[in-house]
Amino acid sequence: MGSRGVMLAMKWVLIIFVALYAIALLLLAIGTFGWFGQERDPLSAVFLLPLGLPWNILADRAGLANAAVAILAPLVNAAILYAIWKRFS
Repeated sequence: MGSRGVMLAMKWVLIIFVALYAIALLLLAIGTFGWFGQERDPLSAVFLLPLGLPWNILADRAGLANAAVAILAPLVNAAILYAIWKRFS
């Protein structure tokens, strides 16, 4: 695969990752605040955890485990994907 193919593939990986992150944030808000008639669910952030790995685990071991870390950890992965995409473009 040439440089152009890698650039296109990384662009789509970034777009899909950001879309999954947005969906996970929406599900978190729906479950936390009970929007659209849903019951409040303490496990509504479960979809954010795999998107934020390994930063969630590192923050937990460093004693920084809280809701803000779980919500913002996927942004680190998105920034890494963006940097890789820009590297090949």
